[in-house]
Amino acid sequence: MIGLLHHHVMNTLATHIRALTFDIFGTVVDWRSSIIGEGQALQQRLGAAGGAPADWPALADAWRAGYFSTMAQVTRGELAPNNVDGLHRLILDRLLPRFGLDQLPEAEREHLNRAWHRLAPWPDSVAGLSRLRQRYLLSTLSNGNMALLVNMAKHAGLPWDCVLSAELFGRFKPDPEVYRGAARLLDLAPGQVMMVAAHPFDLVAAQRAGLKTAYIPRPAERGPGGGMEPVGDAVFDIVAPDLGALATQLGIA
Repeated sequence: MIGLLHHHVMNTLATHIRALTFDIFGTVVDWRSSIIGEGQALQQRLGAAGGAPADWPALADAWRAGYFSTMAQVTRGELAPNNVDGLHRLILDRLLPRFGLDQLPEAEREHLNRAWHRLAPWPDSVAGLSRLRQRYLLSTLSNGNMALLVNMAKHAGLPWDCVLSAELFGRFKPDPEVYRGAARLLDLAPGQVMMVAAHPFDLVAAQRAGLKTAYIPRPAERGPGGGMEPVGDAVFDIVAPDLGALATQLGIA
């Protein structure tokens, strides 16, 4: 009886949803390995002129951590409004001296900053999205700016129907207007949209805005020993280990 009830609930949920919106960094793409790889390639290009090799895993982690803290400063009005490309560059320029890269030429700095446009998808992402797209409208819903998200989709072969960014609303997630605004632009009620993310805070905010939620844990996002983010007492509509499993749970063959 419990199994039948679960199947009925899942079938009702799958039928009611019209669109899936996706967090991108860490959920769909592996930012950490991508940034480390870009840094190592940069070091090889520089050769002896680049000095001692930088600790690229540490730099990648510091860059990502700086993104969250700097975004919060913008939200509080402590920094001028800026898009994610601008924030990434601000943080990068602060970090380079710490990692022995303060002499990095401007062209290389800009190329490295745009590494966020060239992130590689997780192994399951493209196939999983392609299955999900058979039934649902698929859109990004990221703090990444529009140019970044479009370039990333082109580079990684991500099959979006639509690219939506918090930039469109002049806010950053987890502001509720980002989630409600996405549903509005898609001409859907919030409850017809399912937010898909690897980050519980993102999903909790989406729930508060009336969206359905799918949690895709990505423990590898934070590297070896990074572990999973705490979920606390949050309960999501679906929990799946990857996007292929999400498609299966939603009844897509």
